Amino acid sequence: MSDFQNVALQLAEAQHSPDWLQSLRERGALSWSSARWPTRKTELWKNTPLQPLQSDMPSRWAAATGTDWQQDIEQIDIDATRLVFVNGQFMAELSSDLPAEIVRFADADVAQRQVIEQKLGTVVDAERHLFAALSNAWVADGILVQVPRNRSLDKPIYVLNVSTPEAEPAVSNQRVLMVLEDGSQAELIEHYVSADSKQNGFVNSLTEVIVGQNAQVQHYRINLEQEDLLHVGGVHVNLHRDARFHGFTLAQGSRLKRIDYQVNHRGEGAHLELHGVYLPRNKQLIDYHTNVEHCVPHCTTNEVFRGIIGDSAKAVFNGRIHIHPQAQKTLAELSNKNLLTSPNAEIYTKPELEIYADDVRCAHGATISQLNETSLFYLQSRGVERAEAISMLSFGFINELLTQVPEQAIQDYLRPRLTTLFGQGSELLGQLDYE
Repeated sequence: MSDFQNVALQLAEAQHSPDWLQSLRERGALSWSSARWPTRKTELWKNTPLQPLQSDMPSRWAAATGTDWQQDIEQIDIDATRLVFVNGQFMAELSSDLPAEIVRFADADVAQRQVIEQKLGTVVDAERHLFAALSNAWVADGILVQVPRNRSLDKPIYVLNVSTPEAEPAVSNQRVLMVLEDGSQAELIEHYVSADSKQNGFVNSLTEVIVGQNAQVQHYRINLEQEDLLHVGGVHVNLHRDARFHGFTLAQGSRLKRIDYQVNHRGEGAHLELHGVYLPRNKQLIDYHTNVEHCVPHCTTNEVFRGIIGDSAKAVFNGRIHIHPQAQKTLAELSNKNLLTSPNAEIYTKPELEIYADDVRCAHGATISQLNETSLFYLQSRGVERAEAISMLSFGFINELLTQVPEQAIQDYLRPRLTTLFGQGSELLGQLDYE
C-alpha cells in the first residue's frame, strides 16, 4: 500500500460513525487496502498523477469553521431547499428546514436507515473506482433524498459544499444518495466552492442516483474551488425503464481534480443527456472520466464535453460508451471539443465506443484546435481589441452549452464569473500569438 492509503485507513479507524453503517465501511476499507495504488502504468490514471496526495498528505479530519467565509463566497441565488456543509460538516443554522424527502444519515429513522443500508454503495463499482472505495470506508454522514412514487419535489435541492483552509492539511468526505421511485421528479444542484485564499484540503465526494421507471432527474455539479484544493469526485447513476437523467457539470482545475461519471442503462427506453465544461489554467490539472454502460435495448445517450485549456494547464477527457450484446436499437453519441489558448497547454482526449451489438447507431469524435485566425482578424478589423476578441471567441466556444442549461439561476451565476475569467487575458488565454 502507498503511504496515503495507510493514512486514509488510520483516518477511517479514528472516525466516529453509526453502527448500522459499519458493514459498508468495512467493505470499503477492505477494497481500499487491497487496491494497487495508481501509477503511470495504470490505464485509468496514467495522465493524472496522484503525487499531490502523497507530497501534501492530509493527516486529520477537517473541522467546521465560523461564518467568515460567507463574505468571500457568493451562493447561487435560487429558491431552493438549501443544505450547507463546511469542510464536510453540516451547518444546520445556515441550511433550510428539510422536507420529509430529505434527511441526513445521522437523523434517519428506521425506515430511512433501511433504504440507506440497502442502496448506499450499490450503484458505484468500488473495484473500478478506487476513491469510491475510500468514500465507503470513510462514510459517517451524508444526505438521503428519497422521492416517493409519482411525486415531484416542490423546490430544487441546493447542496453547498464549502472548503476553508486549516492549520494542517485535512480531509472531508461528502456523500449523497438519491432514490427516485417510479414516476417521480427532482432537481439537485451540487456546488463545490472555496474562497480565493490558498487551500490545503482534500475533498472526496461521491453521489449515487437511482432513477426508477419513468422518473426524471436534473442534476448539476459545479466545481469552482481555489486551485490548491485537491478534489476527487464521482457521480454514479442507475437508469431504469424510461428513466431520464439530464446532467450538467462545469469545473475549474486544481493541482489535482478528477471527476468520474458512471451511468448504467438498466431498463429499456432510458435516456442520458450529459453536458460538461472544463476550464483549467495556470498549472492546473483537470480529469473527466465518463463511462456509460448500455446494458439493455432501446436506450439513448447524448454526451457533449468542451474544454478551454490555457497557460501551462493540462486536461484529460476519457469518455467511454459500452454497448452490450443485448443492447440492440441503441442510439449513442459522444462529442469532445477542446480549445488550446497557449502553446504550453495540454489535452489528452480519448473518446471510446465499445460495441458488441449489430443494430445500433453510434458516433463519437474529438477535436483539438486553436482560435480561428480569420475570426480574430474579422473582429479586429471591426475595432475590437485583440485581447477582447480572443475572450469573445473563447466564451463563444462554450456559450452554446451554457445557453442549454435549464436552470436560469445557474446561468445567471456562471456568466459573470466566466466573463471575468475570460477577461483575465494572460491568465486564462496564455500568450499564444495568432499573428
